[in-house]
Amino acid sequence: MNKVLSLAAGFAFGALIGATLVVLFAPVSGSEMVRRVKAGYEETREEARRASEQRRAELEAQFAQMRRRRSANAR
Repeated sequence: MNKVLSLAAGFAFGALIGATLVVLFAPVSGSEMVRRVKAGYEETREEARRASEQRRAELEAQFAQMRRRRSANAR
């Protein structure tokens, strides 16, 4: 357990250092960086929504097909 905690703390510390370096050495202003991050977040969120809808449609089609087979076999 101690090793896992140590690993998590090291990861968090490294992420903090990395984020700080990105902010300090970024070639764009802070407001531009925030705009880009928000745009990337929204784009990722929209892609995830589309993928979720597509997968849901696939699963619903599979479920309907299974129900049709089951009702055909019951006759």
